[in-house]
Amino acid sequence: MRDFSKYQGVIPAFYACYDDLGAVSATKVRELTRYLIGKGVKGLYVGGSSGECIYQSVEERKLVLENVMAEARGKVTIIAHVACNNTSDSQALAAHAESLGVDAIAAIPPIYFHLPDYAIAKYWNDISAAAPNTDFVIYNIPQLAGVALTMSLLKEMLKNPRVIGVKNSSMPVQDIQMFHDEGAIVFNGPDEQLLSGLAAGAIGGIGGTYGAMPELYLKIRELFLEGKMEQAREIQNECCRIIYKMCSAKGNMYAVIKAILRKQGGPDCGGVRLPLAALTEADQAVVDESAAMIQAAVAKYC
Repeated sequence: MRDFSKYQGVIPAFYACYDDLGAVSATKVRELTRYLIGKGVKGLYVGGSSGECIYQSVEERKLVLENVMAEARGKVTIIAHVACNNTSDSQALAAHAESLGVDAIAAIPPIYFHLPDYAIAKYWNDISAAAPNTDFVIYNIPQLAGVALTMSLLKEMLKNPRVIGVKNSSMPVQDIQMFHDEGAIVFNGPDEQLLSGLAAGAIGGIGGTYGAMPELYLKIRELFLEGKMEQAREIQNECCRIIYKMCSAKGNMYAVIKAILRKQGGPDCGGVRLPLAALTEADQAVVDESAAMIQAAVAKYC
């Protein structure tokens, strides 16, 4: 029986870090890595949606991971999302991630063309083959990828001994239960339902808002493990209210989060990359209110 304890816990999805000209900043990547490690999280999920991977080149994504690993190696678990919209680039990122010593790689299915399950399986298995000594995590996010992980596809992928489980960002909590029952470890994806995901069998959570308020998600998991469900649910509900507030801006949510981090005295990660929407002047009120809500919740619950 394999030991998956290194995946148990709260794993923030790493944010893209840009300089004033919009280029990936190695310095800021390292600052954010140190900041999040200092918060006591279990690991980091690098190069996913929060990392704006769709809008970055292969070389930029390599640069990000190299600088994360320079700070994080041996300190926290690192899962590197390596999927591109073609197999060759995805394999290059997978091999690069393995060379750096990450704990696992992850991949969404190919987007735009709706491929049959056997083609998606080949895509994932080809990526996995490029990192033959590294765990592989399927990233199920049907609302963005345009294709959902089916039970038959999961069963096929579990024939690959490197495939350990699923980062599940679909909204039905039932998916977590079904994937878990099939023998996969599952990471809860939707931040709004971390508590529900844990109750359904998730080993931990990977989330895009974790970096803005890691203390609250760490507390939810702590209370869940202690069986204090009412207290955990109260904090989960407050996290949801904060997320709704952050999403009320005209600018992209990650632009809001990066502004919150700066307001909190955290690292300056820059803005977001076009075509993601930058913050407007009116969005500053959303940033201020969200930051105040986080501060109050941390003071109350943590």
